[in-house]
Amino acid sequence: MPSRTLRDLFEGAAAKYLSAVDAEKHRSNQHEIGGLVRAGFREYLGSLAKGERRIFPATMAYLPDDDQEPEIVEGKVTWYDARAENPVRGPEYRLYYPDNPVTERIEAGDFLLIAKNRDGRVLMVFAPHGSEAELQIRSLFGVEPSGNQFETANIGEEPLVYPVRLLLEDLGITAAAPDGDDDDRLLALLTARFSTQFPRTEIFSQFARDQVEVDALADPDAALLQWMETEERMFRIFEKHIVANRLQDGFGRDGVDEFISFSLSVQNRRKSRAGRALENHLAYLFSVHQLEFQRGGHGRVTENNAKPDFLFPSFAAYHDQRFPSGRLRLLGAKTSCKDRWRQVLSEGERIQEKHLLTLEPGISDAQTGEMKANRLRLVVPEPLQKTYPLAQRQWLMTLKEFIDEVRGLQGGAQTVQQPELL
Repeated sequence: MPSRTLRDLFEGAAAKYLSAVDAEKHRSNQHEIGGLVRAGFREYLGSLAKGERRIFPATMAYLPDDDQEPEIVEGKVTWYDARAENPVRGPEYRLYYPDNPVTERIEAGDFLLIAKNRDGRVLMVFAPHGSEAELQIRSLFGVEPSGNQFETANIGEEPLVYPVRLLLEDLGITAAAPDGDDDDRLLALLTARFSTQFPRTEIFSQFARDQVEVDALADPDAALLQWMETEERMFRIFEKHIVANRLQDGFGRDGVDEFISFSLSVQNRRKSRAGRALENHLAYLFSVHQLEFQRGGHGRVTENNAKPDFLFPSFAAYHDQRFPSGRLRLLGAKTSCKDRWRQVLSEGERIQEKHLLTLEPGISDAQTGEMKANRLRLVVPEPLQKTYPLAQRQWLMTLKEFIDEVRGLQGGAQTVQQPELL
């Protein structure tokens, strides 16, 4: 599926930090934002005739800086002239919106981005000041607010990489160009191979890789992102098909209990799938590059029964005190970091500097500084590194650089091994 650019999705955007007045709930349970005209929003929301008001559909989101799910609210916003009844003074356009679960969470100092979608909707994204979510949105839209006045965003025209598209899709924005014919082709392949049941994750990952033409030896970073994107897309297509069929069949005499059980199984599969897919594709890449490695699991543990995602060259070497610790490497794999990156620190005491591969766009200086202090090196696929501040990129490793480092420790090419299936 072809990728869109940010310019394809948005007419314009601006960002600021909320003042106390911005975050205050008015007596009428309305909030209002001014200053958008100076940021160019008159072009996007329009000029108003005397007494005119324009109502736009809107998506409002609050992105917490922890593992909680974002708060997403669909509603409406109104563009109006606060001086419409004053014939002497010029117009003062404001955007107001009713109180809702998102506005209940905002505070003075929080980050706000407002964007006008090309489909006519308004997007309003709030995040705590200095949070990972703020950094990701700022990096995506190319905006650097410094206070309570709106700064205009720099809407880019580069194709959106896979993790960034997922970030937008979490906000209800379809970031991939529609291709119904190809979706139908993929669904036909999926049903022919798997009927109406999901296979084991490693089998599904292999099937996704088979649909992609990419040189994993020459560009492992691009290969990983393309495989993850393809698997994500195929998963959604197949899940939609399976759920639709199950709903059509009904849930029998114990309808409510069966429906709840089915719904929970769908949610649990969604939560666990992405992490397992990432590990599956990394294992395949390491095998293609002829690296010696093992995945943590039953009987493959370090201290305190810890199970690192990947250990190079093996758990036997790790537990052999005669094996030089400088030739050991440990890699954690997480689609997003949040606070979970700390668990990697305790998974291999013999290895002083550990590595963590993530697909999370843009992590704050504060968090990467904490990682450095704990001797944890971040591995980020090269196309995704542009979402990080320039100063951080000098410290990040690409996946290719990590593979080359491990290969150097292992004395060059090793015997090809098949990916482990767990």
